Amino acid sequence: MRIFLDANVLFSATKSDGAVRRLLDLLIEAGHECWADGFVAEEARRNLAAKFPDGLPVLETLLARLRTGPIHAPDPALEDALPLPEKDRPVLAAAIRHGCEALVTGDRAHFGRFYGKAIHGVTIHSPRSIAETLLANALPAPKRLRQPRKRYALSAQPARLRVPGKKIAAV
Repeated sequence: MRIFLDANVLFSATKSDGAVRRLLDLLIEAGHECWADGFVAEEARRNLAAKFPDGLPVLETLLARLRTGPIHAPDPALEDALPLPEKDRPVLAAAIRHGCEALVTGDRAHFGRFYGKAIHGVTIHSPRSIAETLLANALPAPKRLRQPRKRYALSAQPARLRVPGKKIAAV
């Protein structure tokens, strides 16, 4: 599947070696094409420079693993038809232009109401929903953190109550 990544996903994958970076690794390893364009790459660079400048080299390494496209000139006919705030329209428009089937964004405020819905053939996903959709069978089963507790069983023996220092008959 061809997947377009929003700048906030690039930022999160770059800032820490956590769940989002692992998600991108798994998507790439599973053969999915992860895409970004110059617009989202530049937005991620700008945010990293302001908030986490040590992450800039990590971003460049990540971008080298992705398929990247150039910044396209705005297409008013397309962008004006998108039901998003003006600043978010270029992201979805880029996903549409690159022929992506999915857009992954953590921007719940502007894209959240569209999670799981397709706009011009691009289904909007959160990082979690794309993982659940595409990687559910590829992920190892979670390890048990503790042994399951024994359930209460019926017994032929009557229950005995214990109170320290006193003997109580069977109930």
